[in-house]
Amino acid sequence: MFPGIGTVVNMSTVLVGTSLGVLLGHRLGQRTRDVVTDALGLVTLLIAASSATSIGDPAWSAAVGTSAPMLIVLGALVLGGIIGSVLGIEQRLEGFGGWLQARLRARAGRRPQTGGGTDRQRFIEGFVTSSLVFCVGPLTILGALNDGLGNGADQLFLKSALDGFAAIAFAASLGWGVAASVLALLAVQGSLTVLGAVLGDVLPDAQVAALTATGGLMLVGVALRLLRIRQVPVGDLLPGLVIAPVLTAAVAALR
Repeated sequence: MFPGIGTVVNMSTVLVGTSLGVLLGHRLGQRTRDVVTDALGLVTLLIAASSATSIGDPAWSAAVGTSAPMLIVLGALVLGGIIGSVLGIEQRLEGFGGWLQARLRARAGRRPQTGGGTDRQRFIEGFVTSSLVFCVGPLTILGALNDGLGNGADQLFLKSALDGFAAIAFAASLGWGVAASVLALLAVQGSLTVLGAVLGDVLPDAQVAALTATGGLMLVGVALRLLRIRQVPVGDLLPGLVIAPVLTAAVAALR
């Protein structure tokens, strides 16, 4: 199998899951769709808790000390949030989702919607939420890097199955915007696969743990969005995924 096969399979399962979810969603009432989204939010919390336990990773503690991992995650989220809000990452994601929806409507021969209508907001929410869920997490990073390194795509195959089922649940509630998330998948996982192929194993275990724990907390924000508790701007926090390993390397070098 060729490097990148994991991302290709992942994109395919998301598209198939979205199609099934849209077909199923038209046969479900709004209350049922809300329950499906709530269930997915709870499962996302479980996945987030599993990832966040990397805060106690022995390799990370050995590299930076037992008290530093929590501060590194805090610093990564705060600095990442500042950078992301200045760059307007969340707004750019939403803007891209709205632009893409307008283009798709135009191609279908329908008049593009003006203002913030329900269909537009639903499409944007489907694109943004599913992109964050599918692209933030340890399987995304580790799976894509391993695929690029030639170690196999088993992790991405597992992620593909999970994302396929998640896409069904998302699309049943949020519609075709979920399908647009394959563009984010291609960009994120494709870039990481290329990085793995070119640079090799660039992240020590401690830095992988830092990235995983930080990503886990970001998934908590995604879960809060799904549960309609708070619209956490998770997109603005994404730079924290880069900052966490950098801070870990800096603290380890200073010890």
